[in-house]
Amino acid sequence: MAATTFEMDGSVMEGGGQILRLSAALSCIHGTSIKINKIRAGRSTPGLRPQHLMGLELVRDLCTGSLEGAVIGSTEVNLSPGTIKGGSHIADTQTAGSVTLLMQVSMPCALFAQGPSELCLKGGTNAEMAPQIDYTLRVFKPIVERFGVNMDCDLRMRGYYPKGGGEVVLKVNPVKELIPINMMERGHITKIYGRAFTAGVLPSKLAKDMSTAAVRTIRKEIKDLYINIQSLQEKEKACGNGNGIIIIAESSTGCIFAGSALGKKGVYADKVGIEAAEMLLRNVRHNGCVDEFLQDQLIIYMALAKGTSRMRTGPITLHTQTAIHVAEQLTKATFAVRKAEDENANNDTYIIECQGAGVENPNL
Repeated sequence: MAATTFEMDGSVMEGGGQILRLSAALSCIHGTSIKINKIRAGRSTPGLRPQHLMGLELVRDLCTGSLEGAVIGSTEVNLSPGTIKGGSHIADTQTAGSVTLLMQVSMPCALFAQGPSELCLKGGTNAEMAPQIDYTLRVFKPIVERFGVNMDCDLRMRGYYPKGGGEVVLKVNPVKELIPINMMERGHITKIYGRAFTAGVLPSKLAKDMSTAAVRTIRKEIKDLYINIQSLQEKEKACGNGNGIIIIAESSTGCIFAGSALGKKGVYADKVGIEAAEMLLRNVRHNGCVDEFLQDQLIIYMALAKGTSRMRTGPITLHTQTAIHVAEQLTKATFAVRKAEDENANNDTYIIECQGAGVENPNL
């Protein structure tokens, strides 16, 4: 390893896989060797799980780098990146490990490649402790495109716990540089829609029960909007058995929020619907422009963009605090978080401001 290797402590703050993903991506983009230790020290099963291992190997392949210590259960890895070339790559967790988390580590790298990337990602599309693929397509994608990102995401097969078997093809075009965002005006909610689904052997009635309970819950608070939650029985393009729901709200200024939940054995379907509805309402109440799940996902893009980004949000999550910590350690970006004090703010409204590092793609 070169003498300039940066060391990152994977146990700080949230102590999960996010530190690994952000550190690996930023190492790749900056071409700086990194040693990440105490990986996922805050989790009940510390060290690399299959999805983390595949994510690291995908980054290594994207940037023609070298990787040491990358085996299941490892708590320390060394990544020495080369040139980010892009091209076609496959990453298969061979479990229900989340494909959206594979996207989180690989997409920022692909933006700074020499040419377009096509990433075939296999695993779980609707998994616990990760964004559902529907969230990535409906919420994350349209907002991240405001940074100048040009991406396409083709959902070819859904995969559920415990088998996985899902497949997503992500196409990313490189950018010269990212542009900052300004998301400060929430406006009013204009649209609420979603999908409740069952797959495999689970009966379609579960989807209807989730949808009905969710609409009933939202109606108590938002009375004047038509709520369109489709109930779907997935026969084709689904591997395994599963049920869940995602509900999306859009505002007059183009802000997008979501609440989602997955079914579990022994949990009534209406409880799943209520959980998703309450999550959505919580994220609408704070009068911010992003929900609690998008908040941390945008930090790396704010850090890399050239100029000042601002976003209005709800309470700052530990995931977001962790993302800011990693971004400030590994880039020249600086962040400031303050409470919003305008007439539309409440006790839960905050502003995140970032002076971005302005990273340029040397290949374009």
